[in-house]
Amino acid sequence: MTSKDRYNFKTVETKWQEKWHKSKVFKAKIDKSKDKFYCLEMFPYPSGKIHMGHVRNYTIGDVLSRYKSLKGFNVLHPMGWDAFGMPAENAARENNLDPKDWTNKNISTMKEQLKQLGLSIDWDREISTCSEEYYKHQQLFFLELYEKGLVYRKENYVNWDPIDQTVLANEQVIDGKGWRSGAIVERKKLNQWFFNISKFSQDLLDGLDNLKNWPNKVKIMQKNWIGKSFGCEISFETEGDVPVKEIKCFTTRPDTLFGFSFLALSVDHEISKYFSNDKEFQKFKTECSKTGTTEEAIAIGEKIGFKTNLRAINPLNPNQKVPVFFANFVLMDYGFGAVFGCPAHDQRDFDFAKKYDLDIKTVVKPDGENQNFEVDVEAYSGPGILINSKYLNGLKAPEESILKTIDILEQKKNRKKTN
Repeated sequence: MTSKDRYNFKTVETKWQEKWHKSKVFKAKIDKSKDKFYCLEMFPYPSGKIHMGHVRNYTIGDVLSRYKSLKGFNVLHPMGWDAFGMPAENAARENNLDPKDWTNKNISTMKEQLKQLGLSIDWDREISTCSEEYYKHQQLFFLELYEKGLVYRKENYVNWDPIDQTVLANEQVIDGKGWRSGAIVERKKLNQWFFNISKFSQDLLDGLDNLKNWPNKVKIMQKNWIGKSFGCEISFETEGDVPVKEIKCFTTRPDTLFGFSFLALSVDHEISKYFSNDKEFQKFKTECSKTGTTEEAIAIGEKIGFKTNLRAINPLNPNQKVPVFFANFVLMDYGFGAVFGCPAHDQRDFDFAKKYDLDIKTVVKPDGENQNFEVDVEAYSGPGILINSKYLNGLKAPEESILKTIDILEQKKNRKKTN
């Protein structure tokens, strides 16, 4: 093969990319005779150069867009820049640069690199989230949500990065440290804005049933994110050397109360104020901050607890009194920052009970097992029949047993069903 026969990618690709640009071959136009297809990958952060993750992500979108175009769809495939954030501020501080100039220079560099990939992007639709022309619309959206009562302010605990001086999402906390700075994350209470999506929880859940082609794993993740739980609030009477008469918690499985062996609290629970001078508790609280707050981090992380002198009384069995712990797997932003532990039927509770030598009492047996069924190696969280539960024995769990238990608890007047 001679040099003449070789593919000169610089010459050939530059020629066609310039032709595509001049003829605006990828520009989206209004054409009501065609079905519409919108392809939007996540916006890149303008760090200054693209990497193989970018290549992979935008190549997938490009293949999909080109395929749909060949199938006769009117395709809109735009690009934008996720340019509002801490990295620009940090770069400006560290290098004595203007964050606007730094960001725009990076956008220019990365845009040229993406163009060299030959992606079928409509660059006339390009946006940047730090542009006033863009974020003014975000502000208008927010004002409309505010006027309709769909946003509100409240104090809540957040993950605080002391180096970046910013709030981090749960997914940005890795082994108790900020994903970017590496600093140990602090739990801090801040006044902040929240979207009131709970008003739409049922509509969102119902809508998932119509997504026939979505992977079940994704739909389960969405259901967990929406977070609508059916269960009841229970007020556990307490006794001990702390002036607390009761502890309120929310549970989706009140029917397993006869398997109750401990009550666990978040380290941020209001009761923690009585331990503010306890050095061992403060040391434990610091240790808890190293545990991530995502469901995954809690599931795989070691379960640790701090035992108090409080004991909680089982409302279905007043003769049973169990220890109250602070535990690193209980979050203040779920329910009331308190959960009752039923080790036989929740793996997290099972691991905790094994560690602290607590009772593990089986109260649900799978269909087909006899009355002597016992949980031993791991928790059983599936359906079945209630056992070892006195007057609840024989009920189908969970379809019959939950509602029956709630009815019994409501008769005690201090329990409340929640939806």
